[in-house]
Amino acid sequence: MAAKVFFSVSMSLDGFVAPGSLDDLMGPQWMELQQWVFPQRFFRENLKFGEGGEEGRDNDILRETYLRTGASVMGKRMFDAGEHAWPQEAPFHTPVFVVTHEKRDPWERPGGTTFHFVNDGIEAALDQAREAAGDRDVRVAGGGATILQYVNAGLIDEFSIALSPVLFGSGVRLFEGVDAGRVALEQVRAEHSPKVTHLTYTVRER
Repeated sequence: MAAKVFFSVSMSLDGFVAPGSLDDLMGPQWMELQQWVFPQRFFRENLKFGEGGEEGRDNDILRETYLRTGASVMGKRMFDAGEHAWPQEAPFHTPVFVVTHEKRDPWERPGGTTFHFVNDGIEAALDQAREAAGDRDVRVAGGGATILQYVNAGLIDEFSIALSPVLFGSGVRLFEGVDAGRVALEQVRAEHSPKVTHLTYTVRER
């Protein structure tokens, strides 16, 4: 089976995946959106926050997402926020391809994460990520604008949303500007936990 290109994000009930300001990107509102993630055993182990943590379907989904990912792609906005927020051993442990206009040498972090900076567009970044991922999948990690570019280009095979019981009111809306005339969805799975509802869809052209 061919490797897939997918994204997996947490989203507020009113459709936002991040606050509008970079200064708030890792702030209280975003933390509330991601509150289902932080207690999970896999998350704590992956970021070396110590032993213990919750187990269950939320934890399984985090682990499954990590294990299927052979490489990631992200936009410059997400990288800029994460560069200062991620621990020294960044949580990807795979190659990451950053879509940017900035020319920069690869940035290698402990634990197997190397950030590569791609200056010639989303398709070039995806081609490099596919090659690096081998027979594993490629995750478009974010942010919202980068995900939307891949959706509108017809390059996403599947996606999952963790729908969180949070209202943002404003910010980065995931599907703002989607080319709905060419994108059709088929629901694959819907699972709920005490904290979020997990929705998974395959994507095809209309």
